[in-house]
Amino acid sequence: MTDNATTDQAETPDIAALVAAQDWESVDSILEGMADPDVAKVLPTLERTHWTALLNRLPPERAASVYAYLSTEQQTQLLDDLSDDEKAEIIGQLSYDDAAALLEELPDEHTELLMDMLPREDQEVLQTLLSYPEDSAGRLMTPQFVALRPEWDVRQCLDHVRRQAEEGETLSSLFVTSDNGQIVGWVRLQDLLLGRPSATLDTLMQPDVISIPADEDQEEAARLIRHYDLEVLPVVDSVGRIAGIITVDDIMDVVEEETTEDFQKMGSVGVLNLSIKEATTTLLYRKRIGWLIILVFVNMFAGAAIGIFEAAIEQVVALVFFLPMIIASGGNAGAQASTLMVRALATGDVQVRDWLKLWGKEMLVAFSLGLTMGLAVWAAGVWLGGPQVGLAVAISMVLVVVIGSMIGMLLPFMLARFRLDPATASAPLITSVVDIAGILMYFSVATLILQLSM
Repeated sequence: MTDNATTDQAETPDIAALVAAQDWESVDSILEGMADPDVAKVLPTLERTHWTALLNRLPPERAASVYAYLSTEQQTQLLDDLSDDEKAEIIGQLSYDDAAALLEELPDEHTELLMDMLPREDQEVLQTLLSYPEDSAGRLMTPQFVALRPEWDVRQCLDHVRRQAEEGETLSSLFVTSDNGQIVGWVRLQDLLLGRPSATLDTLMQPDVISIPADEDQEEAARLIRHYDLEVLPVVDSVGRIAGIITVDDIMDVVEEETTEDFQKMGSVGVLNLSIKEATTTLLYRKRIGWLIILVFVNMFAGAAIGIFEAAIEQVVALVFFLPMIIASGGNAGAQASTLMVRALATGDVQVRDWLKLWGKEMLVAFSLGLTMGLAVWAAGVWLGGPQVGLAVAISMVLVVVIGSMIGMLLPFMLARFRLDPATASAPLITSVVDIAGILMYFSVATLILQLSM
């Protein structure tokens, strides 16, 4: 792949000007040296009337590849501008997994139109892929793979690979199947190339096959590929027959998408299925207002909690000075613990059954953090309000940090236990809940130590 680090600064304006001037010879020269993802990045910078003209300058296979890198909104717009023949040609050139991903995202009217344009064989394959649950391994796989038989010798295997090379998405790892399609092993292409021509495949293949059911979640596929350092992961149907394969490049897209979703959920933002640059103001408003309204009402309880201790505050006004620091510390500690647990659950580092072991560890860490922070604020409390205020502030700091950390650590496990996304244990929500607990705890401790009336 060529180095296209300067695409935005130099090549984009050149292409726009050359296309406008219809200097196609120069355009072709520039496109020849660009990678497909970079062409897809340049395309939306042109006038929309020039999109099809630029795409038609590319060979059909490259045009389809560039099209696959465009956003869903751009793909939909481009489909509106293409003729029926051009649409069918682009979709027909896509790999089955890319075509299924495209059809899944496009509006229904586009999906039906494109399916009708495809050959019957392609329609059946795509309908099978789209029949699997959303976000499942079956939706992500490609049925284009090369399968070998254990009784074949190396010469037969290599001849078969040469004949079927265009059918397989990758040839680095090849799977060995029985007559009924069940996986019995796998072999690297390198082993075939270096093996004796007369050696049979059952003497070369590796029997330890890691596979995933077609209806399993895509995140599990990503975990398996990462954990076992796989280049290819076979997908099997309900009776154990290989139905397709998932490659590393497919998983990278899933990992990016899932990580983005987790960040959005942890920020109390609804999941955006498109680029933030393409999201409308109305969509961004709708995705954010729900949680903000909920948090407003949650924080009303914080105001009510302060109201309970109004008399105590009037007696020792210095207590108010430390209130923001106390509740912010608890919320921050809870957000830290929640972030660590959500990420650990997402990567598979920990399981729901590990909660008790981690609870004990987090309790020790939280107490150490709270004690350190309590000692840090004790002197300020003594200086501003006297020894008793200093003691109340220090004890409250220890308690809110411990409670905040425990809530932040346990909530993701509780959600995971009930098969809910742990990322919804978002930092704003945890912070608001810990704020209320912190207010009640702080003024309760202060009232007890200072013997104040409520």
